[in-house]
Parts: sequence; C-alpha cells; structure tokens
Amino acid sequence: MSDIVCDPKAVPVRGGMKLTLRLEGLGVLALSIAMFAQFDWPWWIYIAAFVLPDLSFLGYFAGARIGAIAYNAAHSYIGPILLAAMGMGLYPQVLPAVLIWAGHIGFDRMLGYGLKSIAGFRYTHLGLIGRNKAPADPA
Repeated sequence: MSDIVCDPKAVPVRGGMKLTLRLEGLGVLALSIAMFAQFDWPWWIYIAAFVLPDLSFLGYFAGARIGAIAYNAAHSYIGPILLAAMGMGLYPQVLPAVLIWAGHIGFDRMLGYGLKSIAGFRYTHLGLIGRNKAPADPA
C-alpha cells in the first residue's frame, strides 16, 4: 500500500474516470451518513471523529516515505473493511466508527484526494493535487 508508484510525467485521471471516482466517494460518504443515522450515537461524535484520519499527516514529519505509509494506511478502504469484519462478529459497537472512517475516505475521494506516492505528497493515484498541477521534480 505504501509503495504506490507514481510517475510524475503520467497523465492524470480526468474526464469520465475522474467523475466516476468522485461520485463513488460521494456515494460512500452519503451511505456512511445514512447508516450512521441508524445508530443511537450523537452527531457530534461523527463530526469530531471525521477528522481523525487526517492525523496521519503527522507521518510526513518523518519524511515522504513514512508520511505516505501513514496517510495510505488511514485513507485506504482496507482499514474500515477489516474493522467492519471484526465488528460484525465480535464487537458490533465498532460499526459506527467504521462508518465515520469510510465516510472520511469517501469525502477525500469526492474532493479528488487519492492515496499518496512516496514521490511526494502532491502525487496521488488520482493525479496531482495542489494549486500548481504541473509536475514538479519529486527528487
């Protein structure tokens, strides 16, 4: 998961593919909110916990490789899926947390943020992010 290869000269995702990926993220976010509403949990918990995956940005203080590993671990659907699988059988009380986590990932995908490359924070599996979309030398 941490070794996403991203060629800085690669053509970014665009057009119908980009729209599809963003709509997919919107769908996950909407489903997350709708399912969370079925639990008797206060909404302030959803809002407060929604930003927790972004603490993974702190990994970038240890360098691009560690930052990408931390970010991708917190922003891949693998984590919520594994937690949901565990919750279904043993700990159903974790399911609201799964919904919040998946909702956060969907929100990020809706905005166009993808998994990070070790080439640098701007390089994602969905293309370059940031104001200047021109590829910079990642070295």
